[in-house]
Amino acid sequence: MAQLNLRQMKKNQSGTISAVRAAGELGRRIRDMGIVSGTQIKIQGRAPLYDPVALRLSGYTLTLRNREADYIEVEVDD
Repeated sequence: MAQLNLRQMKKNQSGTISAVRAAGELGRRIRDMGIVSGTQIKIQGRAPLYDPVALRLSGYTLTLRNREADYIEVEVDD
């Protein structure tokens, strides 16, 4: 399995979150949204200018800005 930054993932690509590299308030906010290691995610789509990104996890859809997605590492399914 390949290790990618969440921002680099393509539409309909899925994987498992392996790490959240954000610290402080941003890190807490990301984890509060349910983005933690071991969570399965799938990229639902992107806005026309590729920001934000919509992802599906734990039964709901969430959108993140690319600057937030940069802190999330994902082990991508082949």
